[in-house]
Amino acid sequence: MTDENDAAEFYTRRIASLRASHDVAARQWRRLANLRLVVFVLAAASVWWLVDAGLALRSMPAAATIITTVLFWYLVRRSSRSRIRVTRLADLVLINEEAVHRVGREWSALEQRPWADVPVSHPYAYDLDVFGSASLAQLFPGVSAAPGRPTLASWLLAPASVGDVQRRQKAVAELKNRIEWRDELVLHTRRITTGPDRLHAFVEWANHEDWAADDVWVFVAAIALPVALVLLAAAQAVGFVSGAYWPIPIALGGALTARFKKPLRVALGQVQGQRNMLKGYATVTQLVATESFECDALRDIQRDLTGDANAAGQMRALERLADCADVKLSPMLHFVVQGLLLWDFHVAFLLTRWKRDTGKHIGGWLAAIGVVESLAALATLAHDNPDWVFPIVDARDPAIVSATALGHPLLPASIMVANDVTVGPERTLLFVTGSNMAGKSTLLRAIGLNVVLAQAGSVVCAEAMTCPPVLLRTSMRVQDSLARGVSYFMAELERLKLIVDAAEAVKETHQRKLMYLLDEILHGTNSAERLIAARYVLVRLMDLGAIGAVTTHDLQLADASALEYAAQHVHFQEVFSRSADGRATMAFDYKLRPGKATSSNALKLLEMVGLTTDAVIS
Repeated sequence: MTDENDAAEFYTRRIASLRASHDVAARQWRRLANLRLVVFVLAAASVWWLVDAGLALRSMPAAATIITTVLFWYLVRRSSRSRIRVTRLADLVLINEEAVHRVGREWSALEQRPWADVPVSHPYAYDLDVFGSASLAQLFPGVSAAPGRPTLASWLLAPASVGDVQRRQKAVAELKNRIEWRDELVLHTRRITTGPDRLHAFVEWANHEDWAADDVWVFVAAIALPVALVLLAAAQAVGFVSGAYWPIPIALGGALTARFKKPLRVALGQVQGQRNMLKGYATVTQLVATESFECDALRDIQRDLTGDANAAGQMRALERLADCADVKLSPMLHFVVQGLLLWDFHVAFLLTRWKRDTGKHIGGWLAAIGVVESLAALATLAHDNPDWVFPIVDARDPAIVSATALGHPLLPASIMVANDVTVGPERTLLFVTGSNMAGKSTLLRAIGLNVVLAQAGSVVCAEAMTCPPVLLRTSMRVQDSLARGVSYFMAELERLKLIVDAAEAVKETHQRKLMYLLDEILHGTNSAERLIAARYVLVRLMDLGAIGAVTTHDLQLADASALEYAAQHVHFQEVFSRSADGRATMAFDYKLRPGKATSSNALKLLEMVGLTTDAVIS
């Protein structure tokens, strides 16, 4: 496999182009800002001239005032659009700079976004570095806090059906080279910071018929009272009535507001302060709805967004209503408009009508947005790693995970070593041996992460890969628990019990094969008991039809008759040498070789760190 230079050079060229465009736009914006200031001064001077001029000489200053005011308004609009363009280009530069860091696996330069709150007990996420620092999740571009991250996280935490995998692969292949479209998507979705809980509350609100649906008389009163206020004030102004009756509608409106204070807060609360969120979703739905797609998965999403109701238009409408609801966030202004116009009642009425007509669609629209974001994220991964391939995921394949030139997705291509790997078929296990630091755990994580990617619909870090639908389980980073009073050995036994239970459940359903990856199985107890317990677990897993790989330093583990003919032995090895000053050095090539390991390095490692082995303790 080649290195990541092609993708890094692409992003570097794109950054240079975007920066050049940004500099041009910034200069244009500064010129407009300066011109706007000049016109403002001229407009102010025109107003002074108009005030100072005599009645007979006001035509010229009036014309100057009108012209400079109109010109100033025009420049404000132009300057605002120019400023938006400058900000947009600056954000695109940041997006592409982040891509360079992703391609180079520069983890410290990548933002750690809050992803799924995954417990350590998850079947494989913690063991395989799916989330966290230097993780699989950091290889994806920015997606919205919700629904983007929860959707993509769900794809990484559980396998999709074979049909869904194949549909996603086609969509990812189509989006892979739509660089500008994907950048636009990231540009808007990364600004959406609303979390899953807040979004869930919003969807619940949109689907809930509130008090206003049954209290139509309230809105009749909300219209009648301001109209009465205007009529009474006008009548008094023209002398039609002698008394001051106009405060009566204001007083009645205040009483109405006090009576429905809580229902109004409920009706408006879910959209107040959410204009930016709604604007983001509206822009994304417009971006998706107006793009031309070919594959069925993307066209289905478009139909979801443009079917019974136009998602982009309705989200824009809700955005405008949210802007109206935000008047309440300005107490002085709200006091005036609520007192005179009963503003909140009119906004609540329009929100109620929107919910009645459109609210039922909002959950489906947001789910569709999450799917599009996730597909685009997988497409970005494919673009950033042009040597990765789509695996063949087929339920008709035998229970064999096979890969040519399989690599670890989290390692830079410049240092990654690829190996041909086969796990399966049934009644066999991949038995990996080798000395410390030789690459055994890295191999298991490479297998596991690529299986996760394959069953999410993504490309994989390999030249070729076939993978039947499997249920992945790992035991690699087991932790003891002082709080629970559980030793390391007991914690590992509990983990293995969960894996065996999952294998039993899978065998009954006949839907998937269980695939296990066990690193240094049961090394938390004495050798004799470890051999007995480990052999029992491995034989039990084979009897249940599971496939998997196990690493160990203990070459006797596979000597039992039940495992002797089932184990497919592979190993890593190291090379020791001495420098001119007599120091021991060790090197690894991380290449997988057939057969059992024939060496160990524990004593030599002691020597390398300066701990002598001359004295033997008896």
